[in-house]
Formats: sequence, structure tokens, C-alpha cells
Amino acid sequence: MKKMKLQQRWAEGGKGLNGWCAIPNPIVAELMACADYDSLTIDLQHGLVDYQTAVYMLQALSESGITPMARVPWNEPAMIMKMLDAGALGIICPMVNTAEECAQFVGAMKYAPEGYRSSGPVRAGIIHGPGYHDEANDSLVSFAMVETKQAVDNLEAIASTPGLTGIYIGPSDLSVSMGYAPGMDRTEPEMDRLFGEILAVCKEKGIKAAIHCLSAEYLNSAYERGFDFATLSSDIRLLMGANTASVTAVRR
Repeated sequence: MKKMKLQQRWAEGGKGLNGWCAIPNPIVAELMACADYDSLTIDLQHGLVDYQTAVYMLQALSESGITPMARVPWNEPAMIMKMLDAGALGIICPMVNTAEECAQFVGAMKYAPEGYRSSGPVRAGIIHGPGYHDEANDSLVSFAMVETKQAVDNLEAIASTPGLTGIYIGPSDLSVSMGYAPGMDRTEPEMDRLFGEILAVCKEKGIKAAIHCLSAEYLNSAYERGFDFATLSSDIRLLMGANTASVTAVRR
């Protein structure tokens, strides 16, 4: 399998920059791929994307060299396997709350004997080469989302799951779970301390620490803090921001 941009960035000791595709359109995905992201994640959970559209969007990313990823709707093996067979090279799995749930997630991503993924990489086998089956277990990116108090309580066990690439902080849901209003780029002392604890556990376990950010400033601070992977906003938010700024400038 060819080493894609995210894997190359990590191999060189760099930080991964991820873009977020929630608009169900391959042209928009292609436009996102024109920017200097290391990976792009198609969001099938809170994004407006269904499976077939996600396949079209993966096709739009094929020539970019950017690592194609997907956030699945839930920790459900069938969709995880279908997105991998469609060509995604990484999966972000929401609401992983226990070690058992994390083991189920990672197992769905790996062929036997390390997991229970069914063998049939229809599109993945075509675009990622004849060595896909033999190399997939060691090459695919698996991020378990920690976004509840229960997950934090089980953090050590989740982070110890064999084969897990890393922990992805969902700041909005995690904040809601801790009694705050939803939103990203948290500055509350309690949330800041919690993010630091999650980062420390990831470093201790030798796995990647990831976080979703709204602004470039907050993302850069996450890099400086030690996070290995960070998502910058989303296509919807970026479009809304540019659109609102332009119209506001005219109205003034």
C-alpha cells in the first residue's frame, strides 16, 4: 500500500491536520482536497452524508494523496467494514465508552487473527493495491472518540486496547456530559484539565492524541500542547463563516 499524506506526516514526526466533510457532495470534497490537509474525514454521523454519497466523495479524493477517512454513525461493525471496503484508510468511531466497546471497534477494522473484519475489500483492493489485505491491519487509522464522563472514567482501559491508533476528543459532547453547554474550543479550567489528562494518558500508552477544533488559533495551541492530530472546523462552518463575513462587509 502506498503511504498516504497523514501516514507520511506522522512518519516524519509531524502533526496531522484533518479536514471535515459534512456536505454530501463530491465537488465540495474535491474542493476541500485542494487545501493542504493531511487527511479528510467524511462525516456519516452528524454530517448530511449517506453511504453511497460517501463513496462518491471518496472517489473525488482519490488523486489528492490526502488520507481518506470517515466518521461512522455509530460503533456498528457493518458500517465500519463497508467504509473500509469503499476505500477509507481511517475510521473515527463516536461514543466509545468502555474497553469492550473499543475492542469491538478495533476488531471490526482488522482481519483475522487480530480482528473479525470480513474479507472483501471491493474498492479498497482496487485503489490501494494488491497488497491491501496483507498490509491493512498495520496501516489503517483507528480513532476512538472519548466524549462522555463514562469514557473518561474508563480512559486507561480504552487507551490500552491493542491495535488502537489513538483517542479523539469530541469536545462538545464531552462538555455536555460534564454539565456545560455544547461547543468546541473549550476554555473552562475543568475541561482544559480534562483534555490535558486525556493527552497524558495517550502519551503514556504510546498512542495518538486527537481533538476537534473550531479555530486555527485553538488548533495551533493543541499542537503546542502535544496533540498529534487535530481537525479544523468543517466544510459547513468554513462556508458559513466566509459567506457571513463577505455579506457583512458589503452591508457595512
